[in-house]
Amino acid sequence: MAQIIAEVSRTFNEYLLLPNRTRTDCSPATVDLRTPLVRHPVGEAPAITLQSPFTSAIMQAVSTPELAIALARNGGLSFLHHNQPVQDQASAVRQVKNFKAGFVTSDTNVRPDDTFRLLAETMRRTGHSTAAVTDDGTATGRLLGLVTSRDFHPQRHDLDGPVSARMVPVAGLPHAGADVTLSEANARLWDERLDCLPVLDAEGRLQYLVFRSDYADNKRFPHQLVDPAKRLRVGAGVNTHDYRERVPALVEAGADVLCFDSSDGYSDWQAQALRWVKEHYPSVPVGGGNVVDGEAFAFLAEAGADFVKVGVGGGSICITRDQKGIGRGQASAVLDVAAARDAWCERTGEYVPVCSDGGLVHDYHVALALAMGADFVMMGRYFARFDQAAGAKLPTRDGFVKEYWGEGSNRARNWQRYGQGGQGLLFEEGVDGYVPYAGDLDEGLALTVAKLRTTMVSCGSTTLPEFQATARLTLVSDQSFQESHANVTVRDAPATVS
Repeated sequence: MAQIIAEVSRTFNEYLLLPNRTRTDCSPATVDLRTPLVRHPVGEAPAITLQSPFTSAIMQAVSTPELAIALARNGGLSFLHHNQPVQDQASAVRQVKNFKAGFVTSDTNVRPDDTFRLLAETMRRTGHSTAAVTDDGTATGRLLGLVTSRDFHPQRHDLDGPVSARMVPVAGLPHAGADVTLSEANARLWDERLDCLPVLDAEGRLQYLVFRSDYADNKRFPHQLVDPAKRLRVGAGVNTHDYRERVPALVEAGADVLCFDSSDGYSDWQAQALRWVKEHYPSVPVGGGNVVDGEAFAFLAEAGADFVKVGVGGGSICITRDQKGIGRGQASAVLDVAAARDAWCERTGEYVPVCSDGGLVHDYHVALALAMGADFVMMGRYFARFDQAAGAKLPTRDGFVKEYWGEGSNRARNWQRYGQGGQGLLFEEGVDGYVPYAGDLDEGLALTVAKLRTTMVSCGSTTLPEFQATARLTLVSDQSFQESHANVTVRDAPATVS
């Protein structure tokens, strides 16, 4: 007969944190959210440390280059999905690595003989008022001049006239070489009273534009996740089918970390793939998963995983448990794997971080996952709500929504992630739906981080290791759970005073 595990499979909803004594040195401003991303010897710094414990899911609907840039600027990391041709994923990695805070790749570009009509339409489409005039109309063509909305007016100038008639030629434009630093570029903007400074290579080809308006924007992100060359960091998902072709292309493109993405990572296929990566690219960190117990964690750590993802069937878009009866409550899975991680660390002297992936419905669930031992979390639904995610923004009677679909859905058709015995999906393990639109990632994540910081303060912690070591959890009864919510009629509009 089957082995019965005595412990109940529990979710984050079944726990609450007990407050600990808050010291005078403990405030939201003093909380340090740095956490290791990859394996490292105890007592040594990891090769990559997240500035904030958030990563985005390896999903078509979530991790776009735009979201990867926004999340890295906020101290987290995205894993660009692998359900696409190798060259497309590598190009997405390059797009993130080539982004430089303050150095803008021009998206409003015209040729000198293009008409003002085309220029006006291009500016309307991009929402930008400065256009680069290049020999081939691309963002990397030889710069011939700049034209702004101050140089022409649709009602004043002939819309069929050429852009060259009103552009400022490059000979009259201050510009900088490709080796200029951001601080040097900003200094020139202010010293020379410039609104825009083009950055050109030795052949005069456009590399970037630096705008005075971006100066304050760069100050908004003091905790960006960057590599030694000050480029934003980005991860990439891989599978156990074409990794021999995909991994070299992603490494060449500049991916900082890889992660094998599978609905069930406790397999010989993943162990073989992990060993191959560590043999051929020993300096490239690579994570494994997903697992739900300590035995599976040890299996992947032994195979070389630099971190391990935890969670099967707990995602909001996932129906694996319904379809196959496989999975585990996310709280139970994280507690079990974190204990195995600590035992592994004690035995080997190496710390292998744990990522909680799935089951995070509310912001406070992030705090619970971290308190239970996760080093960082991975979220799909959460990030799919933001402007930078891939799903279309659609109006409904109750407000805007964003499209969100699972990798196991017919829309994604990611058969490589869900081994069902063929070259396609025989049945769905994810659904196609919508999530409430939440605006810009910067604002939404800032709110979640604020909640996490204040929760840690109430628990008397200023670092995540201290939080894990001292947090106290209590199980919640059904009546206790009901008591957690407001029990009054909530006012929809301000009351009038008579």
